[in-house]
Amino acid sequence: MKSFKWALALGVGLAITQTSWAQFKNDEEAVKYRQGVFTAIKVHYGRLGAMVKGQVPFDAKLAQNDAQVVQVLSALPWMGFTEGSEGMSEHAKAEIWMEKDKFQQGAQALQSKTADLLKAAQSGNLDQIKLAFGAVGKSCKACHDNFKQ
Repeated sequence: MKSFKWALALGVGLAITQTSWAQFKNDEEAVKYRQGVFTAIKVHYGRLGAMVKGQVPFDAKLAQNDAQVVQVLSALPWMGFTEGSEGMSEHAKAEIWMEKDKFQQGAQALQSKTADLLKAAQSGNLDQIKLAFGAVGKSCKACHDNFKQ
């Protein structure tokens, strides 16, 4: 639990100082950064998914912890989509840089939906978590459909 709180504090600190962290040594570092954040989101969202799908027993405290991590991380990957990093990942479509406003709307939608997921997890109500979990998944899918190969 202590390491979770440390990681959460670090994530919040990174989110707050997002503009200062937006500078990477090179574009390759930016790509690795954004991919790393997305991987961490996938892990914690997947753990919630296992509970939502009944694959593992529901644990309200673990659900809340994972939702907190997902919510904090949802603010971070976007700074890794730097000018110059287009074409460096087989996953990122060129539309990210050509349709920046639409891409930013997707980022904001994810952040909004993960905030709702955290609220649902804080309630401890599995049915509310399921609804919010589904909304986050739809937000992810919409962005993937438009911007991920």
